[in-house]
Amino acid sequence: MSYSSYTTDKASPFTRAVVSAMRKLYPEELADKSFDNTGLLLEAPFDPIRRQMNSVLLTIDLTKAVADEAIDRKDCVVVAYHPIIFKGLKSLTLADTQQQSLLRLALEGISVYCPHTAVDAAPRGLGDWLADIVTGTLSEPEPETHTAGTDGIVTVDPAQDRTNAESAKASDDSKDSLNMNQHPDAKGPSENLRPPLPPRPFLQRQYSRPTYPRHNKMEDTDLVPSKANHTRRTLHPSAWSSAPPGSGMGRLVTFTDPQPLTHLIERIARGVGTPKGFPVAIPQSRSVEDITIRSVAICAGSGASVLHDIDADLYFTGELSHHDALAATEKGRCVVTLFHSNSERGFLHGVLRGRLTAALKEEWEKVRADEERKVRKIEEEGGESGDDGAVMDGWEEALQDDTVEVEVSERDRDPFGIVILQSSEVEGVNIEGEGSGSGKGDGGDGSVDEK
Repeated sequence: MSYSSYTTDKASPFTRAVVSAMRKLYPEELADKSFDNTGLLLEAPFDPIRRQMNSVLLTIDLTKAVADEAIDRKDCVVVAYHPIIFKGLKSLTLADTQQQSLLRLALEGISVYCPHTAVDAAPRGLGDWLADIVTGTLSEPEPETHTAGTDGIVTVDPAQDRTNAESAKASDDSKDSLNMNQHPDAKGPSENLRPPLPPRPFLQRQYSRPTYPRHNKMEDTDLVPSKANHTRRTLHPSAWSSAPPGSGMGRLVTFTDPQPLTHLIERIARGVGTPKGFPVAIPQSRSVEDITIRSVAICAGSGASVLHDIDADLYFTGELSHHDALAATEKGRCVVTLFHSNSERGFLHGVLRGRLTAALKEEWEKVRADEERKVRKIEEEGGESGDDGAVMDGWEEALQDDTVEVEVSERDRDPFGIVILQSSEVEGVNIEGEGSGSGKGDGGDGSVDEK
């Protein structure tokens, strides 16, 4: 019998259970359909010859690396937060990397479900998870958080720095005047006025490899969600008539007592996997240590449209454009961003894996029981399996498997990593812009680099 004859026109029964579980947790009606494309975007035919495992792979982005991972693991469904299909397709070819991933997954019998803004808007979804982070509590007392120059960093007084620069310049001018008549390249008296060329400086800097948040270590965090000392509301309530209470895009947290911005930065860092750094924007006239925050406007991913004109002391989002961030700081607000998907990926580890596992176990039992009832009814009527929508050929083995597994991708990551300057040395004469010190370890901003 040919290979193609074993390919059915229906997806696996486990896929049906996954889709049902996701829709119950995060109803597709909550998604922002004005731009979003959510739901079952790839329904792969069930192949009994190469039956996939009863497993789900969670990811933020469905890249080629994640597709390879799902194929290697023999997963049945990939739940990709970001839709891999946003616009209408006129063709499916291997030349496009995203389409290539879809074609390969379909060939392997792996379906793709994308919930996106349905997860953002749902109660206990991404918006509430980020709100839990900024309102969470750390081990008492909350750790001190400082910016560079306030703790263990040697700084140079600007006035003294200018004095040193003037002294260094005068010394260099004096040396040049002494060497004018001794220039080794001089061919005549007129050329003796040309000063010698300074030695070529040697700039050596060592950077780390790109670093990424440790989302897989989030179970070890000591950040504990707290419902005390704050209120929370939805910025843009859902228009769906059957939406659960609290549904909608964005969250606004208002603290009973103002919180130090340094404490919020520490909570965010602990809550999203302790990245090596992330962008923080503050008004130019302020310093991080002096700022307190009473209200925080929150949006996962790209927050410009959701946070636009929201009155809050702090905007906490995945990304904000240069001009939007500048407009916020000009109004006296602060901004914390996390390179888009780093505001989302921790949710897969900290929330979705556990919730989907529990819901999927329940849905898989329902699907198995439903198909068993269909088989019994057909047998009682003297029919055979496969008649009138009953259990299809090859499904029996799949339905006997009661295992359920939900894992988070190990290869999914934000495109951007943080590169850390680990050491900096300048040998020879000073380079303009590198500071006016000896050239060793001077970071150019008046601080001494850590080795």
